[in-house]
Amino acid sequence: MRPPEKGLVMKFRIALDSGGELTEELAGHEEYVMVPLTLTVNGVHIVDDGQMSQIELVRRIAEDPDCPKTACPSPEAYLKAFECDAEHIYAVTLSGALSGSYQSAFVARNMYLEDHPDAKIHVFNSISASVGEGLTVLKITELEEKGLPFEEIVEETEKFIRSKNTFFVLDNLETLRKNGRLSGMKALAAAVLKIKPICYGTAEGTIGQLDQARGMGKAIVKMVNYIVERTPDPEKRILGISYCNCPDRAEIVKEELLKRMRVRDVVMLPTGGLSTIYANDGGIIVAI
Repeated sequence: MRPPEKGLVMKFRIALDSGGELTEELAGHEEYVMVPLTLTVNGVHIVDDGQMSQIELVRRIAEDPDCPKTACPSPEAYLKAFECDAEHIYAVTLSGALSGSYQSAFVARNMYLEDHPDAKIHVFNSISASVGEGLTVLKITELEEKGLPFEEIVEETEKFIRSKNTFFVLDNLETLRKNGRLSGMKALAAAVLKIKPICYGTAEGTIGQLDQARGMGKAIVKMVNYIVERTPDPEKRILGISYCNCPDRAEIVKEELLKRMRVRDVVMLPTGGLSTIYANDGGIIVAI
């Protein structure tokens, strides 16, 4: 997918919260603005603007005896991202069931419309996170490249969001333990037995557990099976994979999936700051 050409009048802008990741081809173009969340790790507040390396953040998370905390962007942060001369303005946010980011963006939209009542602006609740948000950005870009009307782009993107599935498997359960999702005894048993949960994003945008397996290798096999079973018409879809400090593992997931289904394209991205906190060291996230 071609990035927009620089120097032309900007037809659209997409404000993406830092729960998602942008491809290298799109990052840096004025059409795409990252609106950062704030991360608190070991008592230190970090603006999730991509300046801290993934490995450094993983190290800090491991050293934090408490659960890292996150804070969504303010409406003012989104409003700043909306201020532009684009014909069409969009926001893509984390699942509204998991974060206040969607609500902040929606408030900012209403504030923007007070001063620009004729503006064409829409906020998408991705019902996802990480590469699931990134695929939504790619979908909007693709529809904009086709020159579709704003209303049709919104309709088609909303359909895409509802059809998209997100899966993930965690190698490190410390964040779940620290935030109370696992009791101390369950976390200890999981560590001793090397139990790995296979999770998915529900239709409501919450997190559900599909299965579990002993060992990361078996967990990946099970996740791949679920992805293949639950993906109709894969040849029409882009496969997105985000990974936390485990590019080789991500390659294995990609190869295993491509052995069993044909897809339109593949996007592979390291997790951003927020996704690194929740996927933790060794985590894999797949959206399709």
